Amino acid sequence: MPVEPFPFITVTGSAYERGRQYGVLLSGRIRRSAEFYAGSLDQLGLPAERKLALIHGYADRIGEFDETYVEEMQGIAEGSGAAFEDIVMINARTEIVAAARAELDKPEPEEPDDGCTCALIMPERSATGRLIHGQNWDWRYECAETGIVLRVRQEHGPDFVTFVEAGGLARSGFNASGTSITANYLECERDFTQQGVPLGAIRRKVLQNEHFARAIKAVATTPKSCSNNIMIATSAGFGIDFECAPDEAFPIFPENGLLVHANHWVSPVALAKLRDTGIPWVPESYYRDWRVRRLLEAGGEALARADLKAAFFDDFLTPYSVCRPPRENETSNISTTVAMIVIDASEGFMEVAALPALNREFLTYVLDDAKALPADAGARATSRQVGD
Repeated sequence: MPVEPFPFITVTGSAYERGRQYGVLLSGRIRRSAEFYAGSLDQLGLPAERKLALIHGYADRIGEFDETYVEEMQGIAEGSGAAFEDIVMINARTEIVAAARAELDKPEPEEPDDGCTCALIMPERSATGRLIHGQNWDWRYECAETGIVLRVRQEHGPDFVTFVEAGGLARSGFNASGTSITANYLECERDFTQQGVPLGAIRRKVLQNEHFARAIKAVATTPKSCSNNIMIATSAGFGIDFECAPDEAFPIFPENGLLVHANHWVSPVALAKLRDTGIPWVPESYYRDWRVRRLLEAGGEALARADLKAAFFDDFLTPYSVCRPPRENETSNISTTVAMIVIDASEGFMEVAALPALNREFLTYVLDDAKALPADAGARATSRQVGD
């Protein structure tokens, strides 16, 4: 059965106007996202008034971080016909569900937020001399029906392109200043001991900043509710990974022109200060990291996007592999690699394959429609915007 590629839209104007366009253009996928996450609190048995209080509390936290994000979420709700609370839930689901569990004294969830394997190839190891950045995003199979690619034309700050769940502000992507970002699951015993800024808002802040130094600040210094691994890079030729606990960030630098991260803590400083509590849910993380690094090292001194894709397609010890086919997890949900994303921010494009264990066709999503693509890029995705 053919795999449907992720839709591509362009939004412009003020934060609210962009949100409303987003909602109108992708109302079906946004409502699907809302249905996917809205039931999480109901299943826990949280009373309706507490559910609203938790959601609005995190909306306030997002607004304190950047008030335009709330305006944009209001526009998304208006345009799509979804409730504002559902849009907040899409953007802060990990934090809100954990807060509800703590309030109800429920046990921890029996599956992680998401998996993922991230990597970047520095210019000195790149066949083109340009930095290459990418990831596999592992999560629920249903998200193949909610993933989208969003191109944002900002009035203030650089334009950017992001792959994200419909209704979300940002996940992986790049901007016109050459900054790129990927992120993946980490866990430690400090998680959910404080209320921080939801991860989606932090990822969005990385993409909307003009200067890479401010992207570093957003990742390394913003208080979070839970751990996360965030890899950022600049087309100027630098990349760094931050293993983020809620109150502290631990940098990891490239070695031999490569940087690879899966879902376990690696920094010696981090491991001396905290306890990795996520391994029960992602035990294969150790060899996913090893496999991607090994395959890239074996590719020689001049690596291309095709080499990164080949590493991400790796099926060693499948179905617990770098490229995860649809499989039942311990809670009877179907887990898979939802998307493979490869970014060339220098040239202003990223390639995305939906459900790569089942599909090896990439679409190319560009920042500038007028710019020519390399001959080895996938077919160009066509963007829609209001008025088309």
